[in-house]
Amino acid sequence: MRQIVLDTETTGLSAETGDRIIEIGCVELVARKLTGNNRHYYLNPERDSHEDALKVHGISNEFLRDKPKFAQVHEELLEYLAGAEVIIHNAAFDVGFLNKELELLGKPPITTFVGQVTDTLAMAKELYPGKRNSLDALCDRLEVDNSGRTLHGALLDAELLADVYINMTRGQDALLIDVSPGETVGGIVTRVDLTQFTLPVLLANEHEAAAHEEVLQQLDKASGGKTLWRIARGASQPVA
Repeated sequence: MRQIVLDTETTGLSAETGDRIIEIGCVELVARKLTGNNRHYYLNPERDSHEDALKVHGISNEFLRDKPKFAQVHEELLEYLAGAEVIIHNAAFDVGFLNKELELLGKPPITTFVGQVTDTLAMAKELYPGKRNSLDALCDRLEVDNSGRTLHGALLDAELLADVYINMTRGQDALLIDVSPGETVGGIVTRVDLTQFTLPVLLANEHEAAAHEEVLQQLDKASGGKTLWRIARGASQPVA
């Protein structure tokens, strides 16, 4: 499934009392890799931003005056998001605003158009209970460089969140092998089907087993003792 990391900036905190979206940033992942097929919109919200919101995003009301309205970009946005897993930090906030914008156009909620919505804030709270789990805090914890983030911006925040998400879910890479870039048919890269081979079983030596255990211990620390490898094997002790 395609994954789209999405973030918005808004005129304030409440879609229900009239606040609107002013910026949308989307970053595409395919096979957990950045594709560069991103989307970025500045939008005319037809109202001014609250003073507190201006301090967060720094996008002036004057800058937005000549930008398109959500109604003018929504079809392109929905086509881009169609069927994808949409990854959002504190998803209830952004989804609430997207749903309100769609409601004003007589459209159904955003979940009607996408495959699913994943909330990285909920994921982080489960992984790091009792800790700060803002985007900045996660960048610091997972060593994602956010030095360029002096103000909130939808596209920059989506790019940072993509890195954070990949780090939080490391170990979930698909076991597929790409052939060389030249071996394509009609522009589609062929992948090797390992089921056609009889593969030898190579047991880990002492050094490799120790390195594996060190990685598991790092995962234990990062996940609060919820390493899926240990759980799947029913192993509470180091893997031999």
